[in-house]
Amino acid sequence: MSNGTATPNGASGQNPMTNRREFSADAARSRQSQPYMIGRVASVSVSTVTGVICPNEIEGAAEAGQQLQVGALVRMRTLASHAFGLVTGLRVEQDVSGPIVTERRVCDIRLVGEIPDIVANDGPPSFQRGVSIYPGLGAEIFTTTARELGFVYARPHASNVKIGTIHQDRTLPAFVLTDEMLGKHFAVLGTTGSGKSCSVALILRCVLEKHPAGHTLLLDPHNEYSRAFGDQAEVVSPTNLEFPYWLLNFEEIKSIMVSRREDSAEAEAGILKEAIVEAKRRFLEESADVQHITVDTPTPYRLGEVMKLIDQTRGELENPENSTPYLRLMNRIEALRADRRLDFMFSGHVVRDNMAEILSQLLRIPVRGKPITILDISGLPAEIVDVVVSVLCRMIFDFAMWSDRADGQPVLLVCEEAHRYAPQDESLGFGPTKQAISRIAKEGRKYGVSLCLVSQRPSELSTSILSQCNTLFALRMSNERDHEYVRNALPDSAHGLIAALPSLRTQEAIAVGEGVTVPMRLRFDDLAEQFRPMSGTANFSTAWQEDEQDESFIEKVIDRWRRQLR
Repeated sequence: MSNGTATPNGASGQNPMTNRREFSADAARSRQSQPYMIGRVASVSVSTVTGVICPNEIEGAAEAGQQLQVGALVRMRTLASHAFGLVTGLRVEQDVSGPIVTERRVCDIRLVGEIPDIVANDGPPSFQRGVSIYPGLGAEIFTTTARELGFVYARPHASNVKIGTIHQDRTLPAFVLTDEMLGKHFAVLGTTGSGKSCSVALILRCVLEKHPAGHTLLLDPHNEYSRAFGDQAEVVSPTNLEFPYWLLNFEEIKSIMVSRREDSAEAEAGILKEAIVEAKRRFLEESADVQHITVDTPTPYRLGEVMKLIDQTRGELENPENSTPYLRLMNRIEALRADRRLDFMFSGHVVRDNMAEILSQLLRIPVRGKPITILDISGLPAEIVDVVVSVLCRMIFDFAMWSDRADGQPVLLVCEEAHRYAPQDESLGFGPTKQAISRIAKEGRKYGVSLCLVSQRPSELSTSILSQCNTLFALRMSNERDHEYVRNALPDSAHGLIAALPSLRTQEAIAVGEGVTVPMRLRFDDLAEQFRPMSGTANFSTAWQEDEQDESFIEKVIDRWRRQLR
């Protein structure tokens, strides 16, 4: 069978067969849309092709060869299809074996997909991910036309949303596959100022506008996103958050109440555990069976009852000198109850079982026109933030796990500054938080829990957790350590695009993985001013022109500071 090598106008030299069509037979007439042969295949491996650029063989190809760039999409003819690949490298090789030094220009190509000659139901050409038939040695390498790019980056048949435009042709929209992106986790990585927060807001807005009955919880550590979703969002902050202490498991409550002194921590933990279990049983003993109650069962109990039990046990000691751990626990609990910053967790003397109300608010079940909850944790005390995040992540997973599979509602957890909660360094962060996020990353897809990791320091993020994200959006990065880390996280087909990370413009990203049909460099769409996260850099040149503030400005700030008002 002939290879059907294309001629300069894009027509094939192979006679068409029934139900077969040459992809380039309908090439555009204008010079800009005409494909040019820029080289020939010199070697072929399982996933890569090496080509020798030979721009002098065909008129007009010299200019095309000179404009060939890393990240460009090229086309090669096979026996029964057209294979497409991304240019991942360009170099000049010298041959010094002969009397005259000769040079040849070489391009490295990573195969990404193909368009078969056979088209079902006489429909339009359909791009398929992966290559089943490889180009042969000497096969011609062509530039791609706008029409060909349109087929490669066409709107997928599965559920999808548009988030931007393709770098090679800004008239072509960039789509992501909704189910593939959410169902298998995704990450947005980029340095400060690269447009990371706006990209996250845009992706979520696009998804929720098309799926208004979504269930999304976004952890906002810097109070950036409160205005990004308008009336679509339920904004929760320490001022209106109700998060009772009894939702914490023992590991979490121990980190707050037990001292870190090695000589007494173990004793205090034992005392606290016994008191909490008994307090839970006493709270429920009149209305329910208490045999199943453990220290980790999420059921209400009274702190006053815990203190009463601790004090009662202390009074039964034969040696009063052993009462120190009891006194420390009681003092610590009293301090927590008196701390106004922790009113959302320890306030009130009336204890009620409002777990259903809390989950309903956080997970948006029912949605009631607000498919996303933005939890502003910027006002939480530093010593309690990790515990709150741990409880939330754990509750989301447990809720999904104990839901009936037939009636379960998929939930998306968006974790901003993910490196804080799931660090690579085992000595950093709060262990239970990392364990909860890791559990979602590894098992969440089984129960309909999706994870979005957002980080400006990818090299500090847990490798094992990031590796579970099957779709990555990598924005501009200038740190070499971050480059290497992201390179290891990306599939082989995208390694050639990594070189572009330092030179990406704001709003540009490399998108790879299950959520996109083919690795691509894209530009995210613009967000309307009123929906942009409040993460912009301060405008010093304008703010420092005139002195518009007086002493009252400082007094107002101090008052808000003391009252913990944002």
